[in-house]
Amino acid sequence: MQRRVVNHIESWASKIPFRISNYVWEDYPGVVCEIEEHGVIGRGEALGVYYLDETEKTMLRQLEAVSGKLAAGASRQDLLELLPAGGARNAADAALWDLEAQLSGTSAWEMAGVKPDPVLTVFTIGLEAEPEQMAAGAAAATDAPLLKIKLDNDRPVERIAAIRQARPDVRLVVDVNQGWSFAELREYGPAIGELGVEFIEQPLPRGGDDELEHYDSPVPLCADESCLHLGELEQAAGRYQIINIKLDKTGGLTHGLELAGAIREKGLGIMIGCMCGTSLSMAPHHVIAQLADYADIDGPLLLVNDRPDGLVYDHGLASLPAGRFWGVPA
Repeated sequence: MQRRVVNHIESWASKIPFRISNYVWEDYPGVVCEIEEHGVIGRGEALGVYYLDETEKTMLRQLEAVSGKLAAGASRQDLLELLPAGGARNAADAALWDLEAQLSGTSAWEMAGVKPDPVLTVFTIGLEAEPEQMAAGAAAATDAPLLKIKLDNDRPVERIAAIRQARPDVRLVVDVNQGWSFAELREYGPAIGELGVEFIEQPLPRGGDDELEHYDSPVPLCADESCLHLGELEQAAGRYQIINIKLDKTGGLTHGLELAGAIREKGLGIMIGCMCGTSLSMAPHHVIAQLADYADIDGPLLLVNDRPDGLVYDHGLASLPAGRFWGVPA
């Protein structure tokens, strides 16, 4: 078997600067892996794990290092040994899923044993200087029934209260991105719960959340940065009630599906998240989202432009396009 492998860097502009507790994005650079076999091209996109210092350049170097083996026929299972968990493996894994779906005349959803149903996704409200600004953003998102609110330790309860007043109809989850101390979680958690928040994502720093093992939180807690892949699930399971699976963290859909099964075996909830990106990044997440309780695959809604004929977003639902995109035969 001989394939042609091409890897390159792309960058997609953000509609507005997107802020979380410890980072700001004005654009979203990432890598694209393309694998061609018998005239069919499979594609995958990844943005990487920024808090592990992955960049588009480090991911590109990793992809280039294994391109020869991919060209010689390396499989998705081979990739689990060839590359560590992270963005580069995710891009190559997604390209192989897409390629296999086309060559076999089936879809990635069928290969994974799920249906390609529409998925309810959160719409994310980034951090702004004032609670009123975030409330205005929530009020403007009239077609979003489920909002994910980014918080830090600057007036978090006031921010959620302002958003709740602006949108009494909406479901809310919050994401702190490692921005609180344990004392702040104990202070803010009850009040946030009273405002109808369904869970708090990653309140404490990665590696600094051992106090959660003995904490009975009034609001379910979700691990993001604290659970990258299956090797970290056991520890996270004693501290969190929900695990956020991101394919840039797991290193692809192949390992992501394995992690999802293990999470369910422990009786925990599943959220499917993303590192933003175009519909090319979101499509593999749409596959695994069929197994989740919550989905955060709104990446294209935060960009100035998406790829042509990508996923369709309508009133919070993410659906497959009518034509050929990713993971389905032509």
